[in-house]
Amino acid sequence: MGCCNKLTDRFRGMPVANVVALGSLVSPQEGSVVSRELLKTPGGTVTVFSFATGQGLSTHSAPFDALVTVLEGQGHFTVGGEEFQVLAGQSLLMPADIPHALKADQPFKMLLVMVK
Repeated sequence: MGCCNKLTDRFRGMPVANVVALGSLVSPQEGSVVSRELLKTPGGTVTVFSFATGQGLSTHSAPFDALVTVLEGQGHFTVGGEEFQVLAGQSLLMPADIPHALKADQPFKMLLVMVK
């Protein structure tokens, strides 16, 4: 039994102790949002998403801070009424309890880290 075989309850959608390109873990599907939870702990979650053109998440708020890093493409985000274009390699911090939304003007992939 290797060092990391016992960790599958926390590490759900990503190989443990392996190098991986995060964008390769989700593929865009026309008309859909695809997500894959990579890590879930009492302190938060890490999820990778893929958005097809025109897809997004409607305005909502979360009780946790959220850090988004765009992996591929670009996303259109609204946080507290302010609009942002976030490009591949860039990140955006969305504070807890502040309404936010996002839309894909083109296909894009992102990593979402939610911290409780």
